Amino acid sequence: MILLAGNSNPVFSDAVAKYLDLPLAACEVKKFADKEIFVEIHDNVRGEDVFIIQSTSFPANDNLMELLILSDAVRRSSGRRITAVMPYFGYARQDRKSAPRTPISAKLVANLIVESGVDRVLTLDLHAGQIQGFFDIPVDNLFAAPVSVKDIKKNYQIGNLTIVSPDAGGVVRARNVASRLGAPLAIVDKRRPRAGVAEVMNIIGDVTGPSCILIDDLVDSGGTLVNAADALLQAGAMEVSAYITHGVLSSGAPQRIANSRLKELVITDSIAETHEVRDAKNIRIMPISDHIGEAIARTAAEQSVSSLFD
Repeated sequence: MILLAGNSNPVFSDAVAKYLDLPLAACEVKKFADKEIFVEIHDNVRGEDVFIIQSTSFPANDNLMELLILSDAVRRSSGRRITAVMPYFGYARQDRKSAPRTPISAKLVANLIVESGVDRVLTLDLHAGQIQGFFDIPVDNLFAAPVSVKDIKKNYQIGNLTIVSPDAGGVVRARNVASRLGAPLAIVDKRRPRAGVAEVMNIIGDVTGPSCILIDDLVDSGGTLVNAADALLQAGAMEVSAYITHGVLSSGAPQRIANSRLKELVITDSIAETHEVRDAKNIRIMPISDHIGEAIARTAAEQSVSSLFD
């Protein structure tokens, strides 16, 4: 087994390599003056099972091109099998035609990945599960729920807890966490007047008294979370926290979260943290690298990955 890493999240890649007790293969990924990406793999990968660790987070296009070029380099170097380990799958929010004359960019990205030579994709909490069907190769969509539940049990009083979905689309994800904890479920009913703006309308379920934890796959601008926290507190919740898998956190979101009434926002290390995230006192990183590392080990050994979800 060979581990390769792009530049999207070096700390995460190092943590995965440490868990697997394997070094990252010697590889040079750099840019020419015009920002054209160049890759050179210095270790032999002929006949090897190669895992390329690369999230397609900001800058999404650069990181995606790095992944594609790394895959092409491995394929042309006679790697036996290429697995793209993408903790965060960018463009996942563009999984359908949202209006006339718009693209389905997630499908385009899936096509690019397959054409680059990737034989298998390993990712975490896809924004839309049906994206797995965009690929004509195996896709393992891991879930952060087991790790989140373990962390919640460690830090919260389960008997006084309500799990909340911030919108109707995330009910299945939130229900999964609620059933694991034996906690009640509530839903924030919202309407989005225009793209990027969320307006909270009302709360479905009783949140009077308990602590509430919002569960979602990603947080970008933070507006949905902040509005949902305000609505839950206004409805009688004692305190509100959030467990979100992917901390995209763009456009001043860390400061928005820091100034909000959220007690805590817990995100995984699927996306490299910025100094703004580190400076926000109510944002905490929950490592998911061991979870991904175990999935890589099981994939290499041709063992079941689904048991990781238990």
